[in-house]
Parts: sequence; C-alpha cells; structure tokens
Amino acid sequence: MKKHIRFDWAIKRLLRQKANFGILEGFLSELLKEDIKISEILEGESNKEREDSKFNKIDILVKNTADDLMLIEVQNERERDFFTV
Repeated sequence: MKKHIRFDWAIKRLLRQKANFGILEGFLSELLKEDIKISEILEGESNKEREDSKFNKIDILVKNTADDLMLIEVQNERERDFFTV
C-alpha cells in the first residue's frame, strides 16, 4: 500500500505553523492570481467516523494587496459554491 499525504491533512498538521505560511501563501496566491498574506488559520472540522470517508476542512483568513479580508475554506470534497454571481 502506498502512503500519500493529503493536502487537507498537510494544512491541518504541517502548514498551520507560522514558519510554513510562505508555502501556503504561495500556493493560494497562484490559485487566486493575486498576492495574499495569511492573517490566521481558524479551527477546522474533521470527520473520523469511517476511514474511507475521512476529511478535514480548514478555514484560512487571508488579506490581499487591497487589504480586503477573505475567508478561504480548504477541503478534499466536491461542493457547490456558497455564493453565485
């Protein structure tokens, strides 16, 4: 059996340390196509009922170059957007 590190697990366990914020900021900046800075990693949710349905959700409060605050939820499940424009 191969061992893999899931991104949601990495954020919850490794990247929430301030020393590693640069990695996460770079990744999120590329996804959003704008520079962001992490203000805070908020408490997340975890589902430990069954191993095959295990997931983590992490909320990250970030600030962009216009000083707008944004809340980013990182999870490993497909979900529809909360907001539609």
